[in-house]
Amino acid sequence: MRYAARSTERAANVGPMAWLTELGVTSPVVAAPMAGGPTTPDLVLAAAGAGSLAFVAGGYLTAEALADQLAHVRAEEEVYGVNLFAPNRVPVDPAAYAAYRELIAPEAQRYGVELPAHPIEDDDAWRDKVDLLVDHPAPVVSFTFGIPEAAVLTALRGAGSRLVQTVTSADEARRASEAGVDALAVQASTAGGHSGTLTPERIPPERALTDLIREIKAAVGLPLLGAGGIASRDHVAAVLAAGAEAAVVGTALLLADESGASAAHRAGLTDHSRETAVMRAWTGRPARGLRNSFSDAYDDSAPPGYPALHHLTRPLRRAAAAATDPERVNLWAGTGFRSARAAPTAEILAGLA
Repeated sequence: MRYAARSTERAANVGPMAWLTELGVTSPVVAAPMAGGPTTPDLVLAAAGAGSLAFVAGGYLTAEALADQLAHVRAEEEVYGVNLFAPNRVPVDPAAYAAYRELIAPEAQRYGVELPAHPIEDDDAWRDKVDLLVDHPAPVVSFTFGIPEAAVLTALRGAGSRLVQTVTSADEARRASEAGVDALAVQASTAGGHSGTLTPERIPPERALTDLIREIKAAVGLPLLGAGGIASRDHVAAVLAAGAEAAVVGTALLLADESGASAAHRAGLTDHSRETAVMRAWTGRPARGLRNSFSDAYDDSAPPGYPALHHLTRPLRRAAAAATDPERVNLWAGTGFRSARAAPTAEILAGLA
């Protein structure tokens, strides 16, 4: 990994509102990174055009694919962020992996796909992506799952990037602050998709986002972004009143015209009879999504293990998505999913702001 030996100092006296307004962001609603397809370069550009800060979702992409998406965005926009999955592996027990693979094998056979026989434990091309962002800096870089090592933070800050860490508790906020990041994305359990918890072997307790923001604001002096279940103007106003600099929305944009969410995912979101739950069935890491046949049948049996279970179920998820089968694909969604609507990204963000 190439780490430039540059300044390690934070931007001086960056308080609430300062760093976003310095970037030229005018909207109090930020577009969350949604890895695996939903966040497209066109969604990022549409959000930026509406005055929002939007994040390119670097998770699950190769460094080459991430470079292509960034080139698309940079050709038209100067203000954007990039999100990376920082390594924080949860090793899977080999016997538990084998048992779970055997249990879900009939689901894969339905589509004629083969599941990996042995656990795949990788770091999501972490080093290559960091190198890419050191060589081709982004205005903002955020991290989910883990807090990067000091050398990475130093290199990215030296390249000119503002650094944001996802946290789910006051203790995590203190750890991130001590590591030297510039801002925190405070994620409540109501958020859709993976929890950014630093201790993924445990499911984070349910907390109201506003309460979590107030607790973290009292614990650290960094600017905060609030994420989790935000689905209305009132939600945005409450998050700002609690002390956040901006509200972060993801699920609200899944049905947007520029979203890359699959037809199966969209079908699940428009079925308002569904309920959300935090589950491990798909990836071995806590994530909130819509309950379906697969999660109901297998979640209790799924062992902790990330990214091994992500790679295990991936062939099934891809096949089910191609067949527009919402019962055998991960339907990530926050608790406010019923408010999601099909419309241009800019219109959705304006309605929330």
